[in-house]
Amino acid sequence: MMCAESNTKACVDLAGMDTNTLLAIVGVIVVAVVLIALSIWLSKSRKRDLDRAMGQQAPDDKRTRDAKAAADARLAAEAEAEAAASAQSGREPASRAPGVDDGSAASAGAAASEVTAESATATQPKPAAHASAPVAPKTESPESIGSRLTRLKAKLAKSDNPFGKALFNILTKDNLSESDWEDVEDTLLLADVGADASAQLVDDLRTDARVNGRSDPEEVRATLKEKLLDLVGRDTDRRLNAEKPGADKPSVIIMVGVNGTGKTTTAGKLARLFVAEGKNVVLGAADTFRAAAADQLETWGARVNVPVVRSDKDGADPASVAFEAAGKAKESQADVLIIDTAGRLQNKANLMDELGKIRRVTEKQLPVAEVLLVLDATTGQNGMAQAKVFAEAIGITGVVLSKLDGSAKGGIVISVQKELGVPVKLVGLGEGPDDLAPFDPEGFVDGILA
Repeated sequence: MMCAESNTKACVDLAGMDTNTLLAIVGVIVVAVVLIALSIWLSKSRKRDLDRAMGQQAPDDKRTRDAKAAADARLAAEAEAEAAASAQSGREPASRAPGVDDGSAASAGAAASEVTAESATATQPKPAAHASAPVAPKTESPESIGSRLTRLKAKLAKSDNPFGKALFNILTKDNLSESDWEDVEDTLLLADVGADASAQLVDDLRTDARVNGRSDPEEVRATLKEKLLDLVGRDTDRRLNAEKPGADKPSVIIMVGVNGTGKTTTAGKLARLFVAEGKNVVLGAADTFRAAAADQLETWGARVNVPVVRSDKDGADPASVAFEAAGKAKESQADVLIIDTAGRLQNKANLMDELGKIRRVTEKQLPVAEVLLVLDATTGQNGMAQAKVFAEAIGITGVVLSKLDGSAKGGIVISVQKELGVPVKLVGLGEGPDDLAPFDPEGFVDGILA
């Protein structure tokens, strides 16, 4: 009423403005409702699509799980079959966990399948301990001494040793000159005969009418053989003390020598030599410093059924092993005990002291009958230096020359005997197990002059 009275036009404008505002608000509300409805519809549509996709993939996942479960069941069945087959070895396979069956495996997920596969692997029986143990080597029959001597003499004759050949070629010349005699002496020195022995041999040959002024090869060969036999020692007693009448039983032999001379191998071959003679032998592995030395000796012993006394660990006291070996030999009433020793550098005082200790400790049980020095025939005068040191440290009764075949150092036989005053008792002429034999002076000289 008041509006009509005061200003009719103004009231009409106000009414029109209220209507526009109301329409705008309604429009906003409608748009919001439409957007919300669209959002709800899209959400439901996405969910339907997801459910549809899951519905299509579910059968594939189930088939995968079923296939894995079947594979697990097959592995478990194979494991049980293997377990039953190995029942003769006395081992029972681990049983499956209670309550786990093929049906539960089929309903389990991928993680459960992996656990089942691991358990199936665990059920496989382990081989019995005796199955992995090394098979004992077949006991061998060593070659007799007579057969060895014949065979080794032939081998020495075929070896490429220029020592005797060079001498023979010079001495068969007509009317030897002073230069020829110098060549003879040089040849002897190169062959490690030694200065004193070389000078003695040259003097003897100079004054022998069969050589001086003659060129008959047969006479020269006979003369040279005779002179060499005199130097080597044709009448020297080269028997091992264990083989002499009245020898102690058990007769103890200590093997000494530097590493690389074939000392442990020679100890094993010497055991075979005694077994060929029908003797009972015990081996003592007192070389506790070199890795696998005891294993090597044990292998040699097993081949001829010879027991080996050894330490359970590397680096043990060698003297204690020697003492135990002596006790074992005495208890078993063996004929021979062979003790292998360490062979580090010969100029080390502690090694020399150790060898002396081994001898003293062994003699508390048994007297030591023999100390054999193993020398590599190819080392020449270096071998002589080794021999002197060992002779001072422990005292040696004989020499074993290894690797004598194919060597130009055959003169070491002469020089080592002259310097040490002990005979060469055994020689090794090859890698074979029976390529060790008593030293035969005549066969040696014939071999180098062949």
